[in-house]
Amino acid sequence: MFVPAQRLSDNLIVMKRLLLCLLLLLLMSALAVRAESIVMIVRHAEKASREGDDPSLSEAGRARAETLLRILRDSEISAIFTTEFKRTKETAAPTAIALKITPTVVRATETATLAAKLREVHGNALVVAHGNTIPDLIRALGIAVPVSIPENDYGHFFIIALGDQPRLLRMCYP
Repeated sequence: MFVPAQRLSDNLIVMKRLLLCLLLLLLMSALAVRAESIVMIVRHAEKASREGDDPSLSEAGRARAETLLRILRDSEISAIFTTEFKRTKETAAPTAIALKITPTVVRATETATLAAKLREVHGNALVVAHGNTIPDLIRALGIAVPVSIPENDYGHFFIIALGDQPRLLRMCYP
C-alpha cells in the first residue's frame, strides 16, 4: 500500500507533538511530587506587660499582627498553628480571619507533635510560637543551625522549606 509522503510527514508531526505533551505531563507530575511545603514561623507579637501568665497583645502587638497579615496575605497559606496561649492566637487571628483558616492549637510543650503535623501539611503553613520554643521546633524540622531569640525581640521571621534537605531563611519584619 502506498502512503503519500505528505501524509507520513503529517503523522510524524502529530506523533512528535503527542510525545512532547506526554513528556511535559511526566515532568509536571515529577515536579508536583517534589513540591516542598513552606513553613513560616514567627514569635507571638508584643504582649501586654501586666496581665498575669496569659497576657493579651499590647497595642504594638496588635499592629504587628496586622503587619503579619499584610506580609502573608498572598502566601498561599493552607494551615495555621498556634499554641494554647492568647498571645499566639491573637497574633495569628488577623491572618486566619482574612484567609478563612481555623488555626490548629498545639500545646507549646509539644514540639515533636507540631513538627509531625507540619510535615503532613500539603501547602504552606504559618506557625505562631514562643521565643523559647521556636529554636526547638526549627531543630525538630531538620535545621542544624542554632537559633536564639532575645526576650524583647518580636520581629524574627523564619521560613523553612521542608524536604529531603530542609532549608532555613531568617528575616526580620517591622
